[in-house]
Amino acid sequence: MTRQRQLLLLTIAAFGAIALTFGPVAARQGSPADTRPPGTNYKGPAWTFNKVTDGVYHAVGTGSLVVMSNATIIEGDRDVLVVDSQVSPGGAWALREELKAITPKPIRWVVNSHYHFDHSHGNQIYGPEVEIIGHEFARQQILAGKSQDSPARDFYVGGVPAQIKNLEARLAAATDDKTRATIQNQLDIQRNHLEGTNAVKPTPPTMTLTQTMTLFRGGREIRILFLGRGHTAGDVIVYLPKERIIATGDLMVNGTSYMGDAFFTDWVETIEAIKKMDVGTVLPGHGAAFTDLAKLTHWQAYLRDFWAQAQKFHKAGTPWEEAAKQVDLRGNAVNFPAIRTVGITPNHGMRRAYEILDGKVK
Repeated sequence: MTRQRQLLLLTIAAFGAIALTFGPVAARQGSPADTRPPGTNYKGPAWTFNKVTDGVYHAVGTGSLVVMSNATIIEGDRDVLVVDSQVSPGGAWALREELKAITPKPIRWVVNSHYHFDHSHGNQIYGPEVEIIGHEFARQQILAGKSQDSPARDFYVGGVPAQIKNLEARLAAATDDKTRATIQNQLDIQRNHLEGTNAVKPTPPTMTLTQTMTLFRGGREIRILFLGRGHTAGDVIVYLPKERIIATGDLMVNGTSYMGDAFFTDWVETIEAIKKMDVGTVLPGHGAAFTDLAKLTHWQAYLRDFWAQAQKFHKAGTPWEEAAKQVDLRGNAVNFPAIRTVGITPNHGMRRAYEILDGKVK
């Protein structure tokens, strides 16, 4: 074989390797990551970026677009990490676009605090240059369709078509311009919400952990930790040790958290693990950020109270549906003012408690 032919074959082989390496990336150009997704027809900003410290923001929805969950924004030296991707591709797209007014750095990392629909259903807008990080359990659940086919999603999203019909009827019956304008705005928001949620293609994390993962982005240390089961079997928190900031997903919210997939006694222990950390600010998955760490203890008390009552109802043979109507958590109302009556809505938490007590969930 001549030297010239050897060089020619090496050149062909080199170009072949490049094609194999970059082919998949090129194939994804023009994907939803590069286009405006359905469910982005909204007026005004969708997000308020509340600065926590330099390079760290707690993003909260304004209401002009239904996003459902908060997001945490963490800047590194060259790129950005975002915690949670909201209820639809439209919510995640709006955050990515509006974030450009805060920082020119690209989003490189997205963390799903857990698998629930309102924290992971925007994953699909991110292209191959973005790694989506989550617990291995979260990946398994999303791949199994559990983020889409769930009682939680049915409760919070399933009723949107009925809400739209109700708003349409109210709009038709309204007589004054101010009322009509208000109802029309609400109707537009809900129609857009439905369009966005109908466009969801559940997309799992591309990187997973079972215990810990640490990113070093310039001078920023970002720890992603699984401290134990709680809200689900695969909740992760994002912790900035230098800044003493923790993003908790729905392990801690500013209020009471959904309990339909909970592990009640584990949840108390997981919150106890958080209490042992050096934390100054909590960025919850829902509600405002807070520095009053007594809220952690208040949530533990609520969980203990609920679990104790659930066990009593179960032992007495009370059907879970009836137990959900009778459970009395008003003793916690001083810390959770939204509690005003007997019973719990949605009732999924009681059903979950009975599943555990019946041995259906380990």
